[in-house]
Amino acid sequence: QVQLMESGGGLVQPGGSLTLSCAASGSLSSIFDMGWYRQTPGNQREFVASVTAGHRTNYADAVKGRFAISRIDAINTVDLLMNSLKPEDSAVYYCYLRFIHLTQKSWGQGTQVTVSS
Repeated sequence: QVQLMESGGGLVQPGGSLTLSCAASGSLSSIFDMGWYRQTPGNQREFVASVTAGHRTNYADAVKGRFAISRIDAINTVDLLMNSLKPEDSAVYYCYLRFIHLTQKSWGQGTQVTVSS
């Protein structure tokens, strides 16, 4: 059973930067990918970025060129480096992990990011 622990959320000015971190623990022998989604009240959870076990990355159009995802295999950690933040980036950010044989994702508890003056 996997556990995901997120950290790094907070308040930041528009145009600023923030880095989120997600550490995974448990039985992690068959990870396919890890990544981040975000969600605002009344909306569905939306994809932000992902990275595979082979370190291939994918980004939502809304964050492409501004966010960067990275994975440190040795400690089963995935980071989200967020730059040039906009108010519309404000959301609860959730880390996920997906195993090779499953389509279902395991989720972290979420961390709040607020971009405001």
